[in-house]
Amino acid sequence: MSTPEISNALPAGLKDRVINIITRPKTEWPVIEAEATNTGKLYREYIGILAIIPAVCSFIGFSVIGISLPIVGTFRIGIARGLANAVVTYVLTLVGAYVSAFVIDKLAPSFESKSDQLQALKLVAYASTPVWIGGLLNIIPALAVIGIIIALYAIYLFYLGLPVLMKTPPAKVIPYMVVAAVVIIVVTFVVGMLANTITGTRMGNIPGY
Repeated sequence: MSTPEISNALPAGLKDRVINIITRPKTEWPVIEAEATNTGKLYREYIGILAIIPAVCSFIGFSVIGISLPIVGTFRIGIARGLANAVVTYVLTLVGAYVSAFVIDKLAPSFESKSDQLQALKLVAYASTPVWIGGLLNIIPALAVIGIIIALYAIYLFYLGLPVLMKTPPAKVIPYMVVAAVVIIVVTFVVGMLANTITGTRMGNIPGY
């Protein structure tokens, strides 16, 4: 398939949305809030596409390129196991986004915010954009530490989106953001642990760990 054909196969506006939410979030969140959409469309045209990036790049980084370790040399996770881990991680990431949005929506009344599960899913999906794009760094496992900075920016995006999508009052934005961040971190951790357990891909399988 040629490059133009691939571009035409992508949902219209995906590239613009990614650029806008990362570079101009203050003006993009009101646009997102007003958009008519549904859960299926969000998954088909955004979440399902971007969530592939870290899964595929992790497979390339750990199973194709490998990890350079002192004494041991370059270590690679087997192709079959790495591919299985990528698939399971991808599926669980899709589930994790929904679970995170569900919990964040249920927490809304506690922070004097509007309960709206679709808007909560929008919030999780678009605030996660830099994390999913940053998944490109997984191709070189040693660069994974940069993911901490990317995650902090995702939290900032979430902070900007709360008052717009969930109608959170100013005094409640920071506490709501902190609790929501904890929820997403826990869900992400559980996704990783489940994926590793299901596929048998653990750090203990790597020499020296």
